[in-house]
Amino acid sequence: MTDFVIGVDLGGTQMRAARFDAQLQMLDRVAEPTLAHEGQERVCERLLDVIARVLPADPTTVLGIGISAPGPTNPHTGVIVAPPNLPGWHNVSLRKLIEDRFGFTTYVGNDANVAALAEATRGAAYGYRYVIYLTVSTGIGSGIIDDGHLVLGTHGLGAEAGHMIIMADDRVSTLEKEAAGPAIARRAVERLQAGENSTILDLAGGNYRAITAKVVGTAAAGGDPLAIELIANAGRIVGLGIVSLMHLFNPQIVVVGGGVTHTGDLLFEPMRAAIRQFTLDSAYWQHVPILPAALGDNVALVGAAALVTTHGGSHL
Repeated sequence: MTDFVIGVDLGGTQMRAARFDAQLQMLDRVAEPTLAHEGQERVCERLLDVIARVLPADPTTVLGIGISAPGPTNPHTGVIVAPPNLPGWHNVSLRKLIEDRFGFTTYVGNDANVAALAEATRGAAYGYRYVIYLTVSTGIGSGIIDDGHLVLGTHGLGAEAGHMIIMADDRVSTLEKEAAGPAIARRAVERLQAGENSTILDLAGGNYRAITAKVVGTAAAGGDPLAIELIANAGRIVGLGIVSLMHLFNPQIVVVGGGVTHTGDLLFEPMRAAIRQFTLDSAYWQHVPILPAALGDNVALVGAAALVTTHGGSHL
């Protein structure tokens, strides 16, 4: 008899559910818009429906359900605390809701932690037990695996590397505020409004409000000097954040995903250069791969399913 695992991704824009076999091969998948503006009750009804649609005919073959949820989330209690992209949600007992409806053991994880688990079980960090994972997109999320265990903290709110405090131009800031997509776009607008020439504004149709990190990345790929500089600056800042994480956790591998990484070596080479320059000793990075994430759009579903097979990330 085949055993199955259910993975669920609850996002602010879309919710998805998938059925996996016990080796985390995806067998079926469904998706629906989240429609968060309709409120918590309607979203939960829709979530229960998408889960029901991927269940096997024989419920005794289900090993459990894993949920990737927006943070902050407490994986110990299965409570979603206060996600900014799900308005009106506050201390929602998602695990209890799922278990009461279906009767299966259910795990809930922060989306970035879940992505780290996915990359360690099926992706770029497969086979490693000491992993740093970062996602650089609209924000900077992270997950840390230490000796095969997800680092969660007392209330499951730990491993938030994107919110590491840094000083920037005599301001107290964070890694996320200085290197995520909006920071890249903000700097582009500032430089263009100061009179610098670039194809960035042309690609944005002459509209400063339309400038995004994706637009800057497109310009950089086309050889635009300002865009290349802005992407490199973000890579350097992320690299400095990784230096701190290396000093704290001494990982075997660092995996970086998210939309900003689509710029490839334009981001990764300055990142790697900063790591080589500012770590205490080459022993921290010499045999540590710094790789792009491998799982793409399915990372949250795979990671959610991996919550079941690793018992909430307690062991790989």
